[in-house]
Amino acid sequence: MDSFTGIRFKKKVAKRFQEFSQSHFKSHTEALEEMLDFFQYNEISPKERLGPTGRTLEANLKKRINAIIAIMRDIEKTQTKPTQAMLQSLFEVEPQPKKPLLVEKKYAPKKQE
Repeated sequence: MDSFTGIRFKKKVAKRFQEFSQSHFKSHTEALEEMLDFFQYNEISPKERLGPTGRTLEANLKKRINAIIAIMRDIEKTQTKPTQAMLQSLFEVEPQPKKPLLVEKKYAPKKQE
């Protein structure tokens, strides 16, 4: 069995570590080993930032999706609906009311009195 050794931490940091360790691991030793392995395996420093977080990515995605929805609605209003209305009016068969022909007076038949 391995022996234990004491490491000095500030109370606030020790409390944070204990809470984290209890929620994710069986023992504090296992938690610390997993953290060290993670940083060594991925060759990163704990001081580095890994980029945007899930929340910021989600917010950016929501903004872009809302922008795309706005663009699609605009296209629908300005292009799709008017085009559909024009095509529908072309294919509708309605009897046209007969309009009198417009003929110049000199060519028009004379009315009998």
